[in-house]
Amino acid sequence: MKLVAIVGTNSDRSTNRKLLKFMQNHFADKASIELLEIKNLPAFNEPEDKMAPAEVKVFSEKILAADGVIISTPEYDHTIPAPLASALEWIAYTSRALLNKPTMIVGASLGILGTSRAQAHLRQILDAPELKARVMPGMEFFLGYSGQVLDDEDNLNNPDKVAELEEYFSEFQDFVILTNQWLKPEDIDRKKSFIWEEWLKA
Repeated sequence: MKLVAIVGTNSDRSTNRKLLKFMQNHFADKASIELLEIKNLPAFNEPEDKMAPAEVKVFSEKILAADGVIISTPEYDHTIPAPLASALEWIAYTSRALLNKPTMIVGASLGILGTSRAQAHLRQILDAPELKARVMPGMEFFLGYSGQVLDDEDNLNNPDKVAELEEYFSEFQDFVILTNQWLKPEDIDRKKSFIWEEWLKA
């Protein structure tokens, strides 16, 4: 299974990157996980021709080629970081690479809540018509006090959370397989042709 994992922040010190690196190593025998950084993407500015900048194009192509997507988001002011919102806006207005893509959301925070509100908001965003990712239902992974349980070697030193993540990831693998078997090419093509301006005229 080929997955991509989006680091949902441009911070060089983020524990969300550490969490994804832990998953990349811990689940190496189950899936190939490539980390995708958003910190090198330009800030979103809607292109009139719907064409993406080169960095966004490469970013989208990696998502399109993957069987599924993992997004790890911090929580800033009760929501996702602006750079992550910008990256999703680029996808929505150009490639629409997340359409029907099986997606798993995780999050790490230095406090106790583990990005619960940001994850809920991200689910709403990913349900937008131009994104319409297939977000895995029924499971959420929140890692609180992440600075204490993720070390400098990207190890997750909390056995209970490791066991929880293993269960979650196993269910996500099943979700990826079933979703990709169930989807039809015409479902993706139809949604890619969605245009807000035409819908508003109807």
